[in-house]
Amino acid sequence: MNTKRILITGASGFIGSFLVEKALEKGYETWAGIRRSSSREYLKDERILFIDLNFADKEKLTVQLNEFAAQHRKFDYVIHNAGATKCLDPADFDKVNFHYTANFIDALKDADCTPEKFILMSSLSALGVGDEVNYTPICVLDKPNPNTAYGRSKLKAEEYLQSAANFPYIILRPTGVYGPREKDYFLMLKTVKSGLDVGAGFKPQHLTFIYVRDLADAAFLGLESAVGNQAYLVSDGDVHTDKEYTRLVKQVIGRKHVLSLKIPLWLLKGISVIAEELSKLTKKPSTLNRDKYRIMKQRNWECDIEPLKNDLGFSPKYNLRRGLEESVEWYRDNKWL
Repeated sequence: MNTKRILITGASGFIGSFLVEKALEKGYETWAGIRRSSSREYLKDERILFIDLNFADKEKLTVQLNEFAAQHRKFDYVIHNAGATKCLDPADFDKVNFHYTANFIDALKDADCTPEKFILMSSLSALGVGDEVNYTPICVLDKPNPNTAYGRSKLKAEEYLQSAANFPYIILRPTGVYGPREKDYFLMLKTVKSGLDVGAGFKPQHLTFIYVRDLADAAFLGLESAVGNQAYLVSDGDVHTDKEYTRLVKQVIGRKHVLSLKIPLWLLKGISVIAEELSKLTKKPSTLNRDKYRIMKQRNWECDIEPLKNDLGFSPKYNLRRGLEESVEWYRDNKWL
């Protein structure tokens, strides 16, 4: 019996590297899709095989997949995790997250390389703002209305995938993903360690999280299940206010007292615009920008994961405390904190 062959795109990134680890753990022949220029810092296992796919050119990508299948055989499974979360030009979100995904889907079909299952790593942002009055959870069947360039690009990719005939897929829309190697939540941990807690706005936020290893588990449950052509929201099932989250971070880091500052949303918006304009001068994407402001402004990130539990048997192993403890330990061991 042949070992199942899996391709994981965006493998050099935070989530991608954990997906690769999970694939190896499960015994797959694991191909990491990365650019030649990408770091292999977290892809050092000698069992990993590498491939550099040209998502920008559908015809060349089709040839690549044809040649690969002729030399080996086609990929049994694909997790399309590649994407952009920060861009200098908002139009690049569409180019990378939508057009490259469409090219990939078309090339797989044209090369007669349609996999047994294709997992698209999307985002909760594809659905847009949740109920900020009664704080009812966001549901997978809610009408999408993304309010960020990032979210709109992810939704376009989802819709293209859903329109593909005879192409078995699962779409995962994770909420905030954290864990070792992650850099955005890490900045918050670092700030609290320094004695400062900076919050956005005065109205309470309802936050949700998913630990990266649990997200990897969800992806492989989707791959290996008989379920197809469905979308799922992914979180650990818990909800935390912004104050509760900060309190937990303080406990895990061991910081008893911090100076708490709440930045009014109007001021945060102005800072975000300035930061985005400066990034165009420095040619480096800014962590704070108009898109990020809309995400920070959002008050309700509660989401319903019952379909994920019922259909795929998902049961998260990490609550927020355990995930933070493991993350902080890694940050300290690797001299980040």
